[in-house]
Amino acid sequence: MKRQKIIVALDGHSSCGKSTYAKLIAAELGYSYIDTGSMYRAVTLSAMEAGLFDRTDAPPVEKIEALLDSIELDLKHNPEKQRTEIWLNGRMVEDKIRSMEVSGHVSYIAAISAVRRKMVEYQRMLGKLKGVVMDGRDIGTVVFPEAEIKIFLTASLEVRAERRYKELIEKGMRAELEEVKANLAKRDHIDSSRADSPLKQAEDAILLDNSAMTLEQQMIWFNELYQQITSGKNGED
Repeated sequence: MKRQKIIVALDGHSSCGKSTYAKLIAAELGYSYIDTGSMYRAVTLSAMEAGLFDRTDAPPVEKIEALLDSIELDLKHNPEKQRTEIWLNGRMVEDKIRSMEVSGHVSYIAAISAVRRKMVEYQRMLGKLKGVVMDGRDIGTVVFPEAEIKIFLTASLEVRAERRYKELIEKGMRAELEEVKANLAKRDHIDSSRADSPLKQAEDAILLDNSAMTLEQQMIWFNELYQQITSGKNGED
């Protein structure tokens, strides 16, 4: 008997290792991994390329809404790099969306209701057959409140800033530690205080602070949780 496929919702603060952790969980379970943050980053990149952020950090919402009709997103698995990449209007932008410039604007874009509605619709479509690990800010509260496993991942601001700084440097991108820390603090505030789908821990989500945990320790923790929650859900896929 195989275990029934489920949805694993992984929410949490910026740069606390959600994507890396979600990818490992997906690989462990043989599930699809969906990075919802990349979708909001791709919309942000599109707005930047349209010049909407040239003179302001808060372009008119109606201009962002008008841009949405011209945006087509796709997630594709790259077997050579062993990663899922996001495509914006037919071009791969996985690396471009990770820049500090995009990071500086993405929380503004993600707070716009029309953007969130479009992204949530797409995310629900991707997860309708289950067997997915999805990370973001509102997966367990809005996108899939019925998810069988909900984890809220966090870490101290200092630890998250150091991780993000190292990631940017390793990719050859320009970065200053204090700038990264300030950016994360700003994103935390915007994500947690926005009116539409704010970042918060779902009532039935399990909190995991990984500030002092290795990935191996986090996987041991997850496997114990998975066995506990799915032990009564055996059945054919």
